[in-house]
Amino acid sequence: MSARFFLDTNVFVYTFDHTAPAKAKKAAHLIRRAVDTGEGIVSYQVVQEFFNIALRRFSQPMTIAEAEQYLITVFRPLLAVHSSPAIYVEALRVLSKHRLAWYDSLIVASALEGRCAVLYSEDMQHGREIEGLRIENPFG
Repeated sequence: MSARFFLDTNVFVYTFDHTAPAKAKKAAHLIRRAVDTGEGIVSYQVVQEFFNIALRRFSQPMTIAEAEQYLITVFRPLLAVHSSPAIYVEALRVLSKHRLAWYDSLIVASALEGRCAVLYSEDMQHGREIEGLRIENPFG
């Protein structure tokens, strides 16, 4: 593994949560670090989940123009893991071996594919290690 790290969808969502300023600040710092150092990555799943929330569920939904700008400036430099049959096979293996939910298994499989040392997620067990990948809740 390396110094690379994977950011789950909730990190991006929190940057727009005005009701949780401490989480928003931590999330923005992680994203800035990911983009500035080139060590942070995401998968297509993260992009898809984020835009599903941003365009429909934000209190002030993103406009298409804002979404396009966010895609270009934030996600494009981080997007390193693409959907593939190999990712799905790995996610099925992770699901079976580690008893995670399907979408969490996809995130873990993508982080492993991206050779990440850390997966930042609020949705999984903080401190858990899966095949050399450490899960950390950056908001805990």
